Amino acid sequence: MTMQMAVAISLGLAAAVEDIARRRISNWIPVVALTAGVVTLSIERGWRGALSSVGGALGGFLVFLIFYCLGGMGGGDVKLMAGLGAVVGVEHLVEAALWTAGLGGLLAGLCVALAALKGLWNGASGGSRRVESIPYAPAIALGSWLALLPKT
Repeated sequence: MTMQMAVAISLGLAAAVEDIARRRISNWIPVVALTAGVVTLSIERGWRGALSSVGGALGGFLVFLIFYCLGGMGGGDVKLMAGLGAVVGVEHLVEAALWTAGLGGLLAGLCVALAALKGLWNGASGGSRRVESIPYAPAIALGSWLALLPKT
């Protein structure tokens, strides 16, 4: 396992667990991810790795900032994508964002379906319940991990 993958797994797990449990992501997680991403890629690839890491962070921040401005995502999710963007680097950022978007859609569908089932179980009218928020950190973490898997 590479240092890059170890950092992505450990910080992604921390963010996912906290987001599921508390519906928020502490600021230390994206800050550590950003720092570890720059350091890790610098060690592995020198100054080009550092540039890739900074580019990944900036790209991840900007892509998810759009969704934040539209009200579809929290600030912690934007910061987490920036932090994990630094870990995956600019080379894997688009793939990580696409995996994250697809997994996030599946996660949203699952949350809506579970809310509807819960409504049916509790006897709510029509069986539907509104889903207030969806923890998006698991999708961001898993999307980043999948982008880092070796391609065969």
